[in-house]
Amino acid sequence: MVAEAGIVLIVILVALLISSTPIAVAMGLTSLAYVFLFTPLPLEQIPEKFITALNSFPLMAIPFFVLTANLMTKGGLGRRLIEATNALVGGLRGGLAVSMVVTCVFFASISGSSPATVVAVGSLMIPAMIRHGYGKDFTVGLVATSGSLGILIPPSITFVVYGIITGQSISSLFLAGVIPGLLAAAAMIVLAVVVSIIRKYGAVDRLKMMPWRERLKAVRAAVLALGLPVLILGGIYAGIFSPTESAIVAAMYSAIVSLVIYRDISFKSLPNILLSSAKTSAMIMFIVAAGTLFSFVLTLERIPTTIANNVLGGEMSPFLFLLVVNLLLLVAGLFMETTSAMLILVPILFPIAIGLGIDPIHFGVIVVLNLEIGMMTPPLGLNLFVASGLTGMSVLRVAKAALPSVGVMLVILAIVTFVPQISLLLVN
Repeated sequence: MVAEAGIVLIVILVALLISSTPIAVAMGLTSLAYVFLFTPLPLEQIPEKFITALNSFPLMAIPFFVLTANLMTKGGLGRRLIEATNALVGGLRGGLAVSMVVTCVFFASISGSSPATVVAVGSLMIPAMIRHGYGKDFTVGLVATSGSLGILIPPSITFVVYGIITGQSISSLFLAGVIPGLLAAAAMIVLAVVVSIIRKYGAVDRLKMMPWRERLKAVRAAVLALGLPVLILGGIYAGIFSPTESAIVAAMYSAIVSLVIYRDISFKSLPNILLSSAKTSAMIMFIVAAGTLFSFVLTLERIPTTIANNVLGGEMSPFLFLLVVNLLLLVAGLFMETTSAMLILVPILFPIAIGLGIDPIHFGVIVVLNLEIGMMTPPLGLNLFVASGLTGMSVLRVAKAALPSVGVMLVILAIVTFVPQISLLLVN
C-alpha cells in the first residue's frame, strides 16, 4: 500500500506538471489526492497545514524584501548605483560591462531578488552599453546571468526559504553566501573584461573625459544607496536586529530615501507599488504553503527517510553524493522555479546530506548556487524571460548569449561544492 501510494503521488505530480499546471497548484492537488485516497486524515488538515506553513516569523521577510526591490526599481536608488559604478570604472576597456556586474552585486545585496535586479539594472544599462559599442547579445546575456547573483548574495529570499525548510540559522546562511557570491561576481567581471578586450568593446578614453569632480559627485549622490547593504548586514551581524527585522528596516529605509530625500517616487504612486509587491509576495507565499503541504505528504509516505536509508545503506561517499546533487538540481532548475524546486527536493536531500556529515550551511549554499544557475538556463530560466521581455530578443537567443556566463558559473559551482571552507570561512 505504501509503495502504491508513493507511485500514485509521483504520477499525479508529474502528470500535472506536464499539463502546464502551475507548480503550486500541482503540489496542492497532489497532496489533496493523497490525503483523500490513502490516509484516514480529515480534509480539514489541508487548510490547517496551509495556515501553519505561513504562520512563520521568518516568512515576514519575504514581502518586505519584495517591497524593497520594487521601491529601488521605481525610485532613484538603482539609477544612482549605476551612475556611481559607471563613474568609477565605466571608462576602462570593458568598463561598462564591469559596471553592470558591480551594480548587480550591490542591487542584489539590497533587494535579494534576481528578476528585480535584471529589470532595474538591465533597463538602464542595456541601452547604454549598446550605445557605446557593446554587442547586444553579449550585453543581454551578461545582465541575465549577473542578475542571478541576487539569490546568492545576502539578503536572499531563497536563503530565507531554505532556512525555514531545514531549521538552519538564516543569518548564518546569509554570511555563508557572501564569499561565494563575491567569487561568482569576480568571475563574471573577468569574463566581461576578457570578452571586451577580444572583441574590442568599450572605449578606453572615456575615463579621461570625466573629471574627478564629476566622478566624486556621482559617488556622493549614491551614498545613501550604497549605505543600505551596510545597514542591513551590519545590523544583522551586530545583533541590532534579526534577518526578518532587517527586511522591514530595508523597506522603510528605501521608502524614506525614495519618497522624502530623493523624491523620485510620489506618494500617489505608492499604492500601486504596494499592490504590485503584495501580488508578488502572495504568489511566493502560495508556493511556500503548497510546498510545505507536499513536504508533509512526503514525510507521511516516508519517502525522504526511505531514500536516505537506501543511499546511506549503499555507502555513497560525500563526494559522489554532492556530484549527484549538483546534477539533480541543475536538471531541476531547467524545469522548475527556484522556490518550488527547493520545497520539493530539499526535504529529500537534506537528511542524506546530514547523514553523510555534510555541513547544513554549506549544503544550503550548494543548493542555492545550483538553482541560481537554473535561472539562467532554458526552458524555465526566469531571468532569460525577464531579459527577453526587456529587449524583445527571443528567449532562445538570450539563452545562447548567456552560455559563456553559465560556463563560468559551473566552474564556480564546482569550486564552492568541493571546497566547503569558501562558504564556511565567515560563518566559523
